[in-house]
Amino acid sequence: MKKSRLWEMLLSLDKKEERDLRKFLRSPYFNLREDVAHLFEYLLRLKSKGEHPPDKPALFQAIYGDEPYEDHRMRMLASMLLKLIERYLVVRSVEDQELEYKTRLAAVFRKRNLPRHLETTLRQLEELQEKGDYRNAEFYDYRFRAEFERYQYAAANRRTDHLNLQDLADQLDLAYMARKLRQTCFSLSHQAVYRTEYRFGLIQELLAYIDQENWQRIPAVGIYYHCYLALVHPEEEEHFLAFRRQIREFGHQFPPFEIRNLYLLAINYCIKKYNAGDKAYLEEELQLYREGLEKGYLLINDHISRFTFRNVVTIGLIMKEYDWVERFIEEYRDRLEDEYRESMYSFCRANLEYERKQYDKALQLLQKSEYRDLLLNLAAKTLLLRIFFELGEYALLDSHLEAMRSFIRRKDIISYHKENYLNTIAFTKKLMNLGYDPTGREALRTQIAQTSALAEREWLLEQI
Repeated sequence: MKKSRLWEMLLSLDKKEERDLRKFLRSPYFNLREDVAHLFEYLLRLKSKGEHPPDKPALFQAIYGDEPYEDHRMRMLASMLLKLIERYLVVRSVEDQELEYKTRLAAVFRKRNLPRHLETTLRQLEELQEKGDYRNAEFYDYRFRAEFERYQYAAANRRTDHLNLQDLADQLDLAYMARKLRQTCFSLSHQAVYRTEYRFGLIQELLAYIDQENWQRIPAVGIYYHCYLALVHPEEEEHFLAFRRQIREFGHQFPPFEIRNLYLLAINYCIKKYNAGDKAYLEEELQLYREGLEKGYLLINDHISRFTFRNVVTIGLIMKEYDWVERFIEEYRDRLEDEYRESMYSFCRANLEYERKQYDKALQLLQKSEYRDLLLNLAAKTLLLRIFFELGEYALLDSHLEAMRSFIRRKDIISYHKENYLNTIAFTKKLMNLGYDPTGREALRTQIAQTSALAEREWLLEQI
């Protein structure tokens, strides 16, 4: 039972949802079964105590007492409770989205032929939209849906002469254009990372239509229009500059999850340009991170992801902004997810002390945390490798390299990462045994430069 979908669902509920569900299950409109409500209360008590549910026979006895166990009956009871919880979540979701609620209400009034109710609701919808902060694809979709209810009512009553059907068509086009461009940008970004190929359908025809009608003047369309062109033509930097400008100017018109994704798209563009050799984009990337964090766009429920945290630190260290990096680490430490807070904090702080040549402090920080995340563990081992080498502690380094090699071979690691770290170990070994042979040094330099899977290339070349 503890691995069931029902128990998983119950664990996801917060206190308010539990209280509301209790009322929901007591409502005869939704539930007439006392045993369903009883099962809910029993499982909630277990959850509040931090206990797991018993097996099905014991659970059946807790609900039905001394009645003979019936597996089918127990499974049906659990299924009914799960379906009622799902129904509650859907009802609550609609009620929490006032635009969705009012739009559906307008459809109800239209179908019931209640024109006064319909007009009142459509007017309320218009006011809600105008007062709202967002002007993304969904804004235009709701405008279309509201106007479509008005059109359907008028058409059913043969009163369409006063309607502006061009506006109806424009709202539909805007919603589609914004959504199509948005999805295409995300697909392009995904395609670049995961080496896959997507078909983009009508995108070329859509771009031509946008150019023809100047629809890029609408931020919901323009922001993704310039993003798409920047991703497809990274060498034409004017598209990225327009994309970045629109993010800064119109970012407040998009909901949190969407503006966060827009910033990540811009950041990924900067990463691509930097990796292609344009070092100026590193500063742009850091600036986007700074803006996104200051405005809260890159936070999720007031938490920063460990990946964002580490990326910001890495960029700041490359740019040698050590004091700023220190302030960032301390300011955002408590916003890291609990599970990764101490390990990510100590690793990033150790990197900072390493860059400051404070090797003793870096070593202490690396030894403070247990790095359960496999890739973070390997990154910490690599930093330790650097420190031992730069201190000239070759006996410790040799032992560390052998332990690191054994660790990599024992673990189930993606082939690219495995090759990368094994190459790092091999070249570090060669560096230790290099001596002062100029020919050997040049040969090793060439070998390092020509090896593809080697994240530590720059550091290794600096040691020759």
